[in-house]
Amino acid sequence: MNSRTQNGNTSSTGNAGRSTARLLAVQALYQMDITGITADRAMTEFVQHRLDAPGEEGEAFAPADRSVFVAVVSGVARDRPALDEMISGALDRSWPIERLEAVLLSILRCGAYELRSRPEVPTRAIISEYIDIAHAFYGGKEPALVNAVLDRMARVLRPENGSAA
Repeated sequence: MNSRTQNGNTSSTGNAGRSTARLLAVQALYQMDITGITADRAMTEFVQHRLDAPGEEGEAFAPADRSVFVAVVSGVARDRPALDEMISGALDRSWPIERLEAVLLSILRCGAYELRSRPEVPTRAIISEYIDIAHAFYGGKEPALVNAVLDRMARVLRPENGSAA
């Protein structure tokens, strides 16, 4: 997700900005789950302190696309019960949604929201972005789970696209 060149300029700022926005949306939703703050408060804090800030430990990320960040965070917060129902339906029956760790659930909620509510974004792009985010947080099988669950949802929500993964 790092798209800065050696001279500090961003390459393909649009795509990189959307990628950064998705990563920050997952982090904001995680913060909301852990602390109980509202979506408005989380978005305000992230806009004030993180949206245009460089990454930690010297990592440089493109400035986040504010409109994508706000759309995803507010959409997930508003539609959470329906998104959780969709996620539950796409999970294996032996693995209920309550067993999912908070970051993983935030990733799946964001992906589910975009698949359902942002038809202008290609299915493959959504799934790929959230797999990349899962790789940023996990080194095990979690990215494969994100791929499988979002692909199952895409087959229902966007049947004209066929299998997206």
